[in-house]
Amino acid sequence: MLLNHFFSKTLASLTFGLALCFVTTHASAASSAMLKPDDFVGISFWLISMALIASTVFFFLERDRVSAKWKTSLTVSGLVTLVAAVHYFYMREVWVTTGSTPTVFRYIDWLITVPLLMIEFYLILSAITKVPVGIFWRLMIGTLVMLIGGYVGEAGYMSVLPAFIIGMAGWAFILYEIFMGQASKINAQSAPPSVQSAFNTMRLIVTFGWAIYPIGYFFGYFTGSSPANSANALNIIYNLADVLNKIAFGLIIWTVAVNESESMSKKQTL
Repeated sequence: MLLNHFFSKTLASLTFGLALCFVTTHASAASSAMLKPDDFVGISFWLISMALIASTVFFFLERDRVSAKWKTSLTVSGLVTLVAAVHYFYMREVWVTTGSTPTVFRYIDWLITVPLLMIEFYLILSAITKVPVGIFWRLMIGTLVMLIGGYVGEAGYMSVLPAFIIGMAGWAFILYEIFMGQASKINAQSAPPSVQSAFNTMRLIVTFGWAIYPIGYFFGYFTGSSPANSANALNIIYNLADVLNKIAFGLIIWTVAVNESESMSKKQTL
């Protein structure tokens, strides 16, 4: 127990130290590119990058509050915000320095963080019952189809309309699994009320929070806007969406992990 506590504190301290070092290094590197007060896209990049760093430290520190079976879920939440923070610092620098859209960095981020977010559905169910591995793979396949479809459209490897349809098909496959598929049935049949509540809120985020991305894609590429206006709209929409879909998503995991751990602790003391 003491060793685990020491390891957790050490991990959190290292994470905080690395994050601080990363922030300082990039602040110095970007000193020649000043953020303008009317650059709302750049401001949104700064806000989300700092919020992601703070969330990462919080999730790793909070691992000590939860029982062993929930630690992996909080670790994954911390990894999601850490990976996203690293990419946001690069995207922020690209935008402030050049004014161009950092599409490649954004999709590299999503190709790592979105599958991790999908794993969270599998992890919270695994914390309370045995879950078939097929659920894991179906969520992964749907995620990759969605992301690859979006990327080939935005990067110009395919016409935006068929790429948009492919991405939407992957998203629909994910929604089917978490609303009507095996994952949804296990949640309804085996999960305690707090886990069911978290699962339901998470899938609402995947429904309405993730809807921001295809909406942004639509307004960026199908409304006839100029490339500059499209870039501004897409970046602000995507940045705000990541606050909900990464940080808020992780906070839901944290809430159910703490509640379930405290409930278990009370039962053991009775």
